[in-house]
Amino acid sequence: MAPKAAVLHLVLVLVPLLSLLLPFSSLALTQDFCVANLLLPDTPSGYPCKPKLAVAANDFYTDVLSRPGPVFAPFNTSLASANVKQVPGMNGLGIGATRVDILPGGVVPLHTHPEASEFIYVLDGTMLAGFVSAETNAAYTKTLNKGDLYVFAQGLLHFQINLGNTTAVAINAYSSHNPGLQITDFALFANRLPADVVSKVTFITKEEVERLKALFGQRQVPS
Repeated sequence: MAPKAAVLHLVLVLVPLLSLLLPFSSLALTQDFCVANLLLPDTPSGYPCKPKLAVAANDFYTDVLSRPGPVFAPFNTSLASANVKQVPGMNGLGIGATRVDILPGGVVPLHTHPEASEFIYVLDGTMLAGFVSAETNAAYTKTLNKGDLYVFAQGLLHFQINLGNTTAVAINAYSSHNPGLQITDFALFANRLPADVVSKVTFITKEEVERLKALFGQRQVPS
């Protein structure tokens, strides 16, 4: 095959394949926006677009970050989320946010966001933030004060702990309109696996597993 013909053949093959990698919500790249139609099911690439005639200014607005969200026990921490379900106009834009208020003695427990990287910006107080490398299990921690920023890479386990005697407040920003959330404590102890199975795979005594299942099994999972 001649060089020019080979190049043309390669282009004809690759272009359709590459187009398959573009998410449905990447319509936001070819039009002004793609406001999520929350009446339809979510998909791996985002929500379908709401008809433009049905779009309103409030689709791009929320005041949820202006105040603390509900407190989640036993972590003594409140969360207020501004993601696609609260702000449909975020659909396909690759952005999202959460306000976290960590009361004295409170923590944001080990958790991961499967769909997004994150940075945390401290508005008030002092906290310890850290994450664990998936490759080496090395832990990276940093004490953060007002005005500090810290980054967590996508999918890595991370946490925050209030180090002060007052509420520590931060804004967390995400690289996805729907970053996902899995909290390690709930994954281990709010599941339906028998206690003896969890004990065997975690090397935690069955008695302690049963105690933790009783603690976390009845709790509301943050979203």
